[in-house]
Amino acid sequence: MADLLGLDRTPDEHYTVSMTALKTVLAEAGTDISTVVTALVGPIADRAAERARAEARRAELWDWLDTHPEIRRQPTLSSWAAQVRRAGLINGSVDRTREILSTVLSVLARLPAEGQPLPTFASEVTGDPHALDDGTRLGNLVLRALATIFDAPVPDTAYERRVLWERAGVAADELSSVALTAGLRLGGRGVVCDLVRCCTEAGHAVTLTLAQLRATELHAAPKRVWVVENPSIIAMALREFGTTCPPIVCTSGWPNTAVVLLLRGMTALGTRLHYHGDFDGEGLRIAAYVMEKTGARPWRMTTGDYLRGLRPGAQAPAPGRVTEAPWDPDLAGTILAHDQAVVEESVATDLLADLARHAASGNTSGHSTDEP
Repeated sequence: MADLLGLDRTPDEHYTVSMTALKTVLAEAGTDISTVVTALVGPIADRAAERARAEARRAELWDWLDTHPEIRRQPTLSSWAAQVRRAGLINGSVDRTREILSTVLSVLARLPAEGQPLPTFASEVTGDPHALDDGTRLGNLVLRALATIFDAPVPDTAYERRVLWERAGVAADELSSVALTAGLRLGGRGVVCDLVRCCTEAGHAVTLTLAQLRATELHAAPKRVWVVENPSIIAMALREFGTTCPPIVCTSGWPNTAVVLLLRGMTALGTRLHYHGDFDGEGLRIAAYVMEKTGARPWRMTTGDYLRGLRPGAQAPAPGRVTEAPWDPDLAGTILAHDQAVVEESVATDLLADLARHAASGNTSGHSTDEP
Protein backbone atom coordinates (compact mmCIF):
# COMPACT_ATOMS: atom_id res chain seq x y z
CA MET A 1 0.00 0.00 0.00
CA ALA A 2 2.88 2.35 0.82
CA ASP A 3 4.55 1.61 -2.51
CA LEU A 4 1.29 1.99 -4.44
CA LEU A 5 0.39 5.34 -2.90
CA GLY A 6 3.94 6.62 -2.46
CA LEU A 7 3.67 6.85 1.33
CA ASP A 8 6.71 7.72 3.41
CA ARG A 9 5.91 4.99 5.95
CA THR A 10 4.09 1.68 6.19
CA PRO A 11 0.40 2.25 7.07
CA ASP A 12 -1.21 0.81 10.18
CA GLU A 13 -3.37 -2.34 10.13
CA HIS A 14 -6.50 -0.29 9.37
CA TYR A 15 -6.01 2.40 6.78
CA THR A 16 -8.46 4.58 4.82
CA VAL A 17 -7.60 5.15 1.18
CA SER A 18 -8.81 8.23 -0.64
CA MET A 19 -10.67 7.21 -3.80
CA THR A 20 -9.40 10.30 -5.53
CA ALA A 21 -5.81 9.39 -4.70
CA LEU A 22 -6.40 5.78 -5.78
CA LYS A 23 -7.87 6.89 -9.12
CA THR A 24 -4.90 9.15 -9.72
CA VAL A 25 -2.35 6.43 -8.97
CA LEU A 26 -4.09 3.84 -11.12
CA ALA A 27 -4.43 6.33 -13.97
CA GLU A 28 -0.68 6.90 -13.85
CA ALA A 29 -0.26 3.13 -14.10
CA GLY A 30 -2.47 3.07 -17.19
CA THR A 31 -5.57 1.50 -15.61
CA ASP A 32 -8.53 2.37 -13.42
CA ILE A 33 -10.47 1.11 -10.40
CA SER A 34 -13.11 -0.74 -12.44
CA THR A 35 -10.50 -2.68 -14.42
CA VAL A 36 -8.54 -3.66 -11.32
CA VAL A 37 -11.61 -4.75 -9.32
CA THR A 38 -12.96 -6.72 -12.29
CA ALA A 39 -9.62 -8.52 -12.58
CA LEU A 40 -9.70 -9.35 -8.85
CA VAL A 41 -13.36 -10.34 -8.25
CA GLY A 42 -14.98 -10.64 -11.68
CA PRO A 43 -17.43 -8.47 -13.63
CA ILE A 44 -19.27 -5.81 -11.64
CA ALA A 45 -22.90 -5.09 -12.41
CA ASP A 46 -24.17 -1.55 -12.80
CA ARG A 47 -26.69 -1.74 -9.99
CA ALA A 48 -28.07 1.72 -10.59
CA ALA A 49 -28.73 0.92 -14.23
CA GLU A 50 -30.25 -2.42 -13.30
CA ARG A 51 -32.58 -0.74 -10.80
CA ALA A 52 -33.57 1.82 -13.41
CA ARG A 53 -34.32 -0.90 -15.96
CA ALA A 54 -36.34 -2.90 -13.43
CA GLU A 55 -38.33 0.17 -12.43
CA ALA A 56 -39.03 0.99 -16.08
CA ARG A 57 -40.32 -2.55 -16.69
CA ARG A 58 -42.59 -2.35 -13.63
CA ALA A 59 -43.90 1.04 -14.75
CA GLU A 60 -44.58 -0.39 -18.21
CA LEU A 61 -46.45 -3.34 -16.67
CA TRP A 62 -48.73 -1.15 -14.53
CA ASP A 63 -49.34 1.24 -17.41
CA TRP A 64 -50.35 -1.75 -19.56
CA LEU A 65 -52.79 -2.87 -16.85
CA ASP A 66 -54.28 0.60 -16.31
CA THR A 67 -54.89 1.10 -20.04
CA HIS A 68 -56.01 -2.43 -20.88
CA PRO A 69 -59.21 -2.45 -23.02
CA GLU A 70 -61.09 -4.49 -20.39
CA ILE A 71 -60.26 -1.87 -17.72
CA ARG A 72 -61.28 0.93 -20.08
CA ARG A 73 -64.59 -0.78 -20.89
CA GLN A 74 -65.40 -1.30 -17.21
CA PRO A 75 -63.86 1.66 -15.35
CA THR A 76 -64.90 0.23 -11.99
CA LEU A 77 -62.09 -2.30 -12.50
CA SER A 78 -59.56 0.51 -12.10
CA SER A 79 -59.87 0.15 -8.32
CA TRP A 80 -59.15 -3.58 -8.68
CA ALA A 81 -56.11 -2.74 -10.83
CA ALA A 82 -54.91 -0.38 -8.08
CA GLN A 83 -55.23 -3.22 -5.53
CA VAL A 84 -53.19 -5.50 -7.79
CA ARG A 85 -50.53 -2.85 -8.13
CA ARG A 86 -50.31 -2.34 -4.37
CA ALA A 87 -49.86 -6.10 -3.92
CA GLY A 88 -46.76 -5.92 -6.12
CA LEU A 89 -45.19 -8.33 -8.54
CA ILE A 90 -46.08 -12.02 -8.44
CA ASN A 91 -42.97 -13.96 -7.41
CA GLY A 92 -41.00 -10.76 -8.04
CA SER A 93 -41.36 -11.28 -11.80
CA VAL A 94 -42.73 -8.75 -14.27
CA ASP A 95 -43.18 -11.42 -16.93
CA ARG A 96 -45.02 -13.81 -14.60
CA THR A 97 -47.24 -11.01 -13.31
CA ARG A 98 -48.18 -9.94 -16.81
CA GLU A 99 -48.87 -13.52 -17.87
CA ILE A 100 -51.27 -14.13 -14.98
CA LEU A 101 -53.01 -10.75 -15.29
CA SER A 102 -53.47 -11.32 -19.04
CA THR A 103 -55.27 -14.57 -18.24
CA VAL A 104 -57.42 -12.88 -15.58
CA LEU A 105 -58.46 -10.19 -18.05
CA SER A 106 -59.24 -12.83 -20.68
CA VAL A 107 -61.48 -14.59 -18.15
CA LEU A 108 -63.27 -11.33 -17.29
CA ALA A 109 -63.80 -10.60 -20.98
CA ARG A 110 -65.57 -13.96 -21.37
CA LEU A 111 -67.93 -13.35 -18.45
CA PRO A 112 -70.80 -13.65 -17.92
CA ALA A 113 -70.58 -17.28 -18.90
CA GLU A 114 -73.52 -19.20 -20.29
CA GLY A 115 -74.08 -21.40 -17.27
CA GLN A 116 -71.19 -23.82 -17.73
CA PRO A 117 -69.71 -25.53 -14.66
CA LEU A 118 -66.58 -23.81 -13.41
CA PRO A 119 -64.16 -26.54 -14.65
CA THR A 120 -65.72 -26.42 -18.12
CA PHE A 121 -65.54 -22.64 -18.29
CA ALA A 122 -61.95 -22.64 -16.99
CA SER A 123 -60.93 -25.21 -19.60
CA GLU A 124 -62.51 -23.17 -22.40
CA VAL A 125 -60.74 -19.95 -21.42
CA THR A 126 -57.41 -21.13 -19.98
CA GLY A 127 -57.00 -24.69 -21.21
CA ASP A 128 -56.83 -25.93 -17.61
CA PRO A 129 -60.07 -27.14 -15.94
CA HIS A 130 -58.60 -26.44 -12.49
CA ALA A 131 -57.14 -22.99 -13.22
CA LEU A 132 -60.00 -21.20 -11.42
CA ASP A 133 -60.40 -23.62 -8.52
CA ASP A 134 -60.75 -22.32 -4.96
CA GLY A 135 -57.41 -21.20 -3.58
CA THR A 136 -55.67 -20.73 -6.92
CA ARG A 137 -54.01 -17.40 -7.54
CA LEU A 138 -55.93 -16.98 -10.80
CA GLY A 139 -59.27 -17.82 -9.21
CA ASN A 140 -58.68 -15.42 -6.33
CA LEU A 141 -57.76 -12.56 -8.67
CA VAL A 142 -60.86 -13.13 -10.82
CA LEU A 143 -63.14 -13.28 -7.76
CA ARG A 144 -61.67 -10.04 -6.41
CA ALA A 145 -62.34 -8.42 -9.77
CA LEU A 146 -65.93 -9.71 -9.78
CA ALA A 147 -66.45 -8.42 -6.25
CA THR A 148 -65.30 -5.00 -7.50
CA ILE A 149 -67.60 -5.10 -10.55
CA PHE A 150 -70.66 -6.14 -8.53
CA ASP A 151 -69.71 -3.92 -5.57
CA ALA A 152 -69.83 -6.99 -3.31
CA PRO A 153 -67.58 -8.09 -0.43
CA VAL A 154 -64.59 -10.24 -1.33
CA PRO A 155 -65.86 -13.80 -0.69
CA ASP A 156 -64.45 -15.62 2.34
CA THR A 157 -66.35 -18.91 2.22
CA ALA A 158 -66.99 -21.56 -0.42
CA TYR A 159 -70.66 -20.58 -0.45
CA GLU A 160 -69.86 -16.89 -1.06
CA ARG A 161 -67.45 -17.81 -3.85
CA ARG A 162 -70.10 -20.02 -5.48
CA VAL A 163 -72.69 -17.24 -5.30
CA LEU A 164 -70.29 -14.79 -6.95
CA TRP A 165 -69.43 -17.26 -9.72
CA GLU A 166 -73.15 -17.88 -10.31
CA ARG A 167 -73.73 -14.15 -10.52
CA ALA A 168 -71.16 -14.12 -13.33
CA GLY A 169 -73.01 -16.89 -15.14
CA VAL A 170 -70.84 -19.83 -14.11
CA ALA A 171 -72.92 -22.92 -13.18
CA ALA A 172 -76.05 -20.78 -13.36
CA ASP A 173 -79.42 -22.28 -12.41
CA GLU A 174 -81.30 -22.84 -15.68
CA LEU A 175 -84.67 -22.13 -14.08
CA SER A 176 -84.02 -19.23 -11.70
CA SER A 177 -81.97 -17.29 -14.27
CA VAL A 178 -84.68 -15.49 -16.29
CA ALA A 179 -85.09 -12.59 -18.70
CA LEU A 180 -88.16 -10.32 -18.45
CA THR A 181 -89.35 -9.08 -21.86
CA ALA A 182 -92.30 -7.44 -23.59
CA GLY A 183 -93.18 -6.68 -27.20
CA LEU A 184 -90.65 -9.13 -28.61
CA ARG A 185 -91.20 -11.00 -31.86
CA LEU A 186 -88.54 -13.58 -32.64
CA GLY A 187 -88.11 -15.98 -35.50
CA GLY A 188 -86.58 -19.41 -35.13
CA ARG A 189 -87.12 -22.88 -33.72
CA GLY A 190 -87.96 -23.41 -30.07
CA VAL A 191 -90.30 -22.56 -27.25
CA VAL A 192 -89.05 -18.98 -26.78
CA CYS A 193 -90.36 -17.87 -30.18
CA ASP A 194 -93.82 -19.21 -29.35
CA LEU A 195 -93.86 -17.72 -25.86
CA VAL A 196 -92.89 -14.19 -26.89
CA ARG A 197 -95.35 -14.23 -29.81
CA CYS A 198 -98.28 -15.29 -27.64
CA CYS A 199 -97.52 -12.76 -24.90
CA THR A 200 -96.85 -9.91 -27.32
CA GLU A 201 -100.15 -10.53 -29.13
CA ALA A 202 -101.94 -10.55 -25.76
CA GLY A 203 -100.17 -7.40 -24.52
CA HIS A 204 -98.38 -9.17 -21.69
CA ALA A 205 -94.80 -9.45 -20.46
CA VAL A 206 -93.06 -12.84 -20.38
CA THR A 207 -90.14 -14.23 -18.39
CA LEU A 208 -87.88 -16.54 -20.35
CA THR A 209 -85.76 -19.06 -18.45
CA LEU A 210 -82.18 -19.89 -19.30
CA ALA A 211 -83.29 -23.43 -20.09
CA GLN A 212 -85.86 -22.15 -22.60
CA LEU A 213 -83.35 -19.83 -24.25
CA ARG A 214 -80.84 -22.65 -24.59
CA ALA A 215 -83.48 -24.84 -26.19
CA THR A 216 -84.28 -22.21 -28.84
CA GLU A 217 -82.46 -21.45 -32.08
CA LEU A 218 -83.03 -17.84 -33.14
CA HIS A 219 -83.12 -16.93 -36.81
CA ALA A 220 -84.64 -13.43 -36.74
CA ALA A 221 -84.96 -10.59 -34.23
CA PRO A 222 -86.17 -6.95 -34.22
CA LYS A 223 -83.89 -4.33 -35.74
CA ARG A 224 -84.02 -2.37 -32.48
CA VAL A 225 -84.62 -3.45 -28.91
CA TRP A 226 -84.81 -1.20 -25.85
CA VAL A 227 -83.12 -2.46 -22.69
CA VAL A 228 -84.05 -1.05 -19.28
CA GLU A 229 -82.81 -1.66 -15.76
CA ASN A 230 -86.10 -1.68 -13.84
CA PRO A 231 -89.22 -3.88 -14.36
CA SER A 232 -91.50 -0.92 -13.64
CA ILE A 233 -90.59 0.56 -17.04
CA ILE A 234 -91.91 -2.55 -18.79
CA ALA A 235 -95.10 -2.33 -16.71
CA MET A 236 -95.58 1.33 -17.72
CA ALA A 237 -94.87 0.53 -21.37
CA LEU A 238 -97.45 -2.27 -21.42
CA ARG A 239 -100.09 0.01 -19.86
CA GLU A 240 -99.27 2.64 -22.47
CA PHE A 241 -98.99 0.51 -25.61
CA GLY A 242 -100.57 -2.88 -24.89
CA THR A 243 -100.31 -5.15 -27.93
CA THR A 244 -98.28 -2.53 -29.86
CA CYS A 245 -95.56 -2.33 -27.21
CA PRO A 246 -92.11 -1.95 -28.80
CA PRO A 247 -89.60 -4.71 -28.00
CA ILE A 248 -88.16 -4.26 -24.48
CA VAL A 249 -85.87 -6.40 -22.32
CA CYS A 250 -85.34 -5.72 -18.61
CA THR A 251 -82.07 -6.53 -16.83
CA SER A 252 -83.74 -6.27 -13.37
CA GLY A 253 -80.58 -4.71 -11.98
CA TRP A 254 -77.43 -6.63 -12.79
CA PRO A 255 -78.13 -8.81 -15.85
CA ASN A 256 -78.04 -12.54 -15.25
CA THR A 257 -76.99 -15.24 -17.70
CA ALA A 258 -80.43 -15.50 -19.33
CA VAL A 259 -80.56 -11.76 -20.04
CA VAL A 260 -77.07 -11.65 -21.52
CA LEU A 261 -77.68 -14.78 -23.60
CA LEU A 262 -80.87 -13.29 -25.06
CA LEU A 263 -79.27 -9.91 -25.79
CA ARG A 264 -76.18 -11.45 -27.35
CA GLY A 265 -78.33 -13.74 -29.46
CA MET A 266 -80.25 -10.79 -30.87
CA THR A 267 -77.08 -8.74 -31.40
CA ALA A 268 -75.64 -11.61 -33.45
CA LEU A 269 -78.70 -11.32 -35.72
CA GLY A 270 -78.10 -7.61 -36.28
CA THR A 271 -80.30 -6.12 -33.54
CA ARG A 272 -79.26 -2.69 -32.27
CA LEU A 273 -79.65 -2.54 -28.49
CA HIS A 274 -80.34 0.74 -26.67
CA TYR A 275 -79.76 0.75 -22.90
CA HIS A 276 -81.14 2.99 -20.16
CA GLY A 277 -80.72 2.67 -16.40
CA ASP A 278 -80.50 4.61 -13.15
CA PHE A 279 -78.21 7.63 -12.86
CA ASP A 280 -76.35 6.54 -9.73
CA GLY A 281 -73.13 4.73 -8.93
CA GLU A 282 -74.47 1.23 -9.36
CA GLY A 283 -76.56 2.27 -12.36
CA LEU A 284 -73.45 3.49 -14.18
CA ARG A 285 -71.60 0.25 -13.41
CA ILE A 286 -74.54 -1.83 -14.64
CA ALA A 287 -74.77 0.26 -17.80
CA ALA A 288 -71.05 -0.12 -18.51
CA TYR A 289 -71.32 -3.87 -17.91
CA VAL A 290 -74.34 -4.29 -20.21
CA MET A 291 -72.76 -2.21 -22.98
CA GLU A 292 -69.44 -4.03 -22.74
CA LYS A 293 -70.98 -7.52 -22.65
CA THR A 294 -73.75 -7.09 -25.26
CA GLY A 295 -72.73 -4.21 -27.51
CA ALA A 296 -75.68 -2.06 -26.38
CA ARG A 297 -75.58 1.69 -26.96
CA PRO A 298 -76.54 4.36 -24.41
CA TRP A 299 -80.13 5.58 -24.57
CA ARG A 300 -80.76 8.92 -22.85
CA MET A 301 -77.74 8.29 -20.63
CA THR A 302 -75.73 11.49 -21.24
CA THR A 303 -74.78 14.28 -18.86
CA GLY A 304 -77.50 16.44 -20.42
CA ASP A 305 -80.09 13.71 -19.80
CA TYR A 306 -79.03 13.50 -16.15
CA LEU A 307 -79.28 17.26 -15.68
CA ARG A 308 -82.74 17.33 -17.28
CA GLY A 309 -83.82 14.58 -14.90
CA LEU A 310 -82.82 16.47 -11.74
CA ARG A 311 -85.66 17.76 -9.59
CA PRO A 312 -84.35 20.75 -7.57
CA GLY A 313 -85.64 20.71 -4.03
CA ALA A 314 -87.10 17.21 -4.33
CA GLN A 315 -86.04 14.41 -2.02
CA ALA A 316 -83.69 12.17 -3.98
CA PRO A 317 -81.34 9.39 -2.92
CA ALA A 318 -77.59 9.90 -2.88
CA PRO A 319 -75.74 8.32 -5.84
CA GLY A 320 -73.40 6.17 -3.74
CA ARG A 321 -69.97 5.13 -5.07
CA VAL A 322 -69.69 6.60 -8.55
CA THR A 323 -67.24 5.34 -11.19
CA GLU A 324 -66.51 6.66 -14.66
CA ALA A 325 -69.00 6.18 -17.50
CA PRO A 326 -67.03 5.08 -20.62
CA TRP A 327 -69.61 6.60 -22.99
CA ASP A 328 -69.59 10.09 -21.39
CA PRO A 329 -66.45 11.37 -19.60
CA ASP A 330 -68.36 14.20 -17.87
CA LEU A 331 -71.24 12.16 -16.46
CA ALA A 332 -69.64 10.75 -13.31
CA GLY A 333 -68.22 14.11 -12.25
CA THR A 334 -71.56 15.82 -12.80
CA ILE A 335 -73.40 13.26 -10.68
CA LEU A 336 -70.82 13.65 -7.90
CA ALA A 337 -71.08 17.44 -8.07
CA HIS A 338 -74.88 17.34 -7.61
CA ASP A 339 -74.73 14.36 -5.21
CA GLN A 340 -78.17 13.25 -6.33
CA ALA A 341 -79.34 10.10 -8.09
CA VAL A 342 -81.91 10.17 -10.90
CA VAL A 343 -83.78 6.89 -10.88
CA GLU A 344 -85.11 5.43 -14.11
CA GLU A 345 -88.77 5.71 -13.10
CA SER A 346 -88.46 9.49 -12.67
CA VAL A 347 -87.65 9.94 -16.39
CA ALA A 348 -90.12 7.33 -17.61
CA THR A 349 -92.11 9.99 -19.50
CA ASP A 350 -89.15 10.66 -21.81
CA LEU A 351 -88.52 6.94 -22.30
CA LEU A 352 -92.15 6.27 -23.14
CA ALA A 353 -92.13 9.19 -25.59
CA ASP A 354 -89.24 7.56 -27.45
CA LEU A 355 -91.08 4.25 -27.47
CA ALA A 356 -94.25 5.99 -28.70
CA ARG A 357 -92.38 7.45 -31.67
CA HIS A 358 -91.12 4.00 -32.48
CA ALA A 359 -94.57 2.43 -32.12
CA ALA A 360 -96.12 5.15 -34.32
CA SER A 361 -93.52 4.64 -37.04
CA GLY A 362 -94.74 1.09 -37.56
CA ASN A 363 -91.20 -0.15 -38.31
CA THR A 364 -87.89 -0.72 -36.56
CA SER A 365 -86.17 2.46 -37.65
CA GLY A 366 -85.42 5.39 -35.40
CA HIS A 367 -83.23 8.42 -35.14
CA SER A 368 -80.17 8.88 -32.95
CA THR A 369 -78.39 6.42 -30.68
CA ASP A 370 -79.28 8.38 -27.53
CA GLU A 371 -82.88 9.03 -28.58
CA PRO A 372 -84.02 6.13 -30.79
